[in-house]
Amino acid sequence: MKDLYLKYKPHYRDNLKLAIPVIISQLGHTLVQTSDSIIVGHFSGTISLAAVSLVNSIFILPMVIGLGISYGLTPLIAQRNGRKEFIACGKLLANSLFINIISSIILFLGLYFGSVYVLNHLHQSPEVVIQAKPYLFLLGLSIIPMLIYNTFKQFAEGLGFTKQAMVISVSGNILNIILGIIFVKGMFGIAPMGIKGVGYSTLIDRCLMAIVMGFYVFRAQKFKVYLKGFTINSINYIRGLKIMQIGTPVALQYTFELSAFSGAALLIGTIGPVQQAAHQVAINLAAITYMISSGVGAAATIRAGNYYGVKDHDKLRSSAISSYHIVIVIMCSTALLFSLGNNLLPYIYTTDKNVIAFAAQLLIIAAVFQLFDGAQVVGLGILRGMGDVNIPTFITFLAYWVVGLPVGYYLGMHLNWGAQGIWCGLVLGLLVSAVLLFFRFQFMSKRYRYQAV
Repeated sequence: MKDLYLKYKPHYRDNLKLAIPVIISQLGHTLVQTSDSIIVGHFSGTISLAAVSLVNSIFILPMVIGLGISYGLTPLIAQRNGRKEFIACGKLLANSLFINIISSIILFLGLYFGSVYVLNHLHQSPEVVIQAKPYLFLLGLSIIPMLIYNTFKQFAEGLGFTKQAMVISVSGNILNIILGIIFVKGMFGIAPMGIKGVGYSTLIDRCLMAIVMGFYVFRAQKFKVYLKGFTINSINYIRGLKIMQIGTPVALQYTFELSAFSGAALLIGTIGPVQQAAHQVAINLAAITYMISSGVGAAATIRAGNYYGVKDHDKLRSSAISSYHIVIVIMCSTALLFSLGNNLLPYIYTTDKNVIAFAAQLLIIAAVFQLFDGAQVVGLGILRGMGDVNIPTFITFLAYWVVGLPVGYYLGMHLNWGAQGIWCGLVLGLLVSAVLLFFRFQFMSKRYRYQAV
C-alpha cells in the first residue's frame, strides 16, 4: 500500500495543484444558479423557485453546448504547450474566441426565439411559466459574455495557469449574490424586481467576468510569448476545424448527460410544483459536487494532454489513475455529507416543509450516484486529453438516453415511484457511463503503450 502511495504521490500533488483552482472556478457556473435559487427561494417563494428550476432545466442545454465547444481548446493548448509550440497556442486562442462568439450569438437567438414556444408547451403550471419567461431571456443573453470569459479561461488553464480564473469566479459570485439580493428585494431606492432581479445580476456578473479575464490574458507578461500568434490572420478553417473536432463531441457529451437531467426535471414538473422545487434543491446540491469532480476532470485533461503531447504514456497512465483516486475520495466524502445532512441541507434553499421532505428523499439517492458521477467525469477528462472524444460521446448517449432516462421514466411514471423513480434511472445511467468510460481508458492506455514500444 505504501509503495502504491509513493508511486502516485507526485501525481496527487500535481493534479491537486491544478485541480483546486479549477474546482473553485468551475463551481462558478453552478453557484450562479445556486445563489439565484437561494435568493429566490427565500425572498420570492415556492412558485418563483419552481420557475428558476424550469428555466435552469431549459437554459442548461444551450449553456453546456457552448461550454463544451469552448472546452475543445484546452486539450489542444495542453498538447501544443507540451511540445513547446507557443505561437500555435496563440493562433488556437484567436480561432476559439471567434468560434465561441459566433456560437454564443446563435445559441442566444435560438433560445430567445424558441423560449416562448417551449415554455408554453411543456405542460407546466401557468403561474410558474409567467415568472419564468423574463428570467429565461436575461439568462440566455448572459451566455454571450459567459463564453467569451470561458475562452480566455480555457486558454489559461490549458497552459497550467488556473488561479486567476478562480479569483475572478469567486469575486463574480460574490457580486452576483449582492446584486441579486438588492434587485430581488428592492434596496437602495431600487424597486423590487422579483425573479427578474437574479437575471439582471447574473448578466452583469458575467459581463464583468469576461472583461476582467480578457484583460488578464492580454496584459499578463507570462502570456506574451503565446500571444504572438494571436492575430486576425491566424483565424482559418483548418485551426477552427481542429477545435470543433474536439469541442463538438465534448458539447454532445455534456448535452446527452445534462439534457437527461433536464428531461428528468421536466418530467418531475408534470407531477407538481412542490416536487419540482424539491428537485431543484437536490439537483443544485448535486451540481455543486459535480463541479468539484469536473474540476478534477479538467486537471486530468490538462495533464493527459501534456503527457500525450510528449508521448510519455507511463506518466499519462499514472496521472490518470491518481485522478480516479482523488475523485473517489472526494465523492465518498460528499456522499456521506448528503446522507447525514439530507434533512438539513434543503433549509439552505427554502423553509417550505413539503419541499424539504421531498428534497431529503432525493438527497439519499444523490448520495449514491456521487461515486459514479465523479468517476465518469474524470474518465471523460482523461480521454479528452488523449484526443479521444468520439467513442466517449457514444457512451454518454447510450448511458443517459438509452438507459438512464427511459428507465427513470418507467420507474417514475409507470410504476408511480414519482421523482425518486426518475432519479433511480439517472443513477443507473451514471453507473453505465462510469464503467464503460473506465474500460475505454484501459483500452486506450494499453494501445498507446503498445504503439510507443
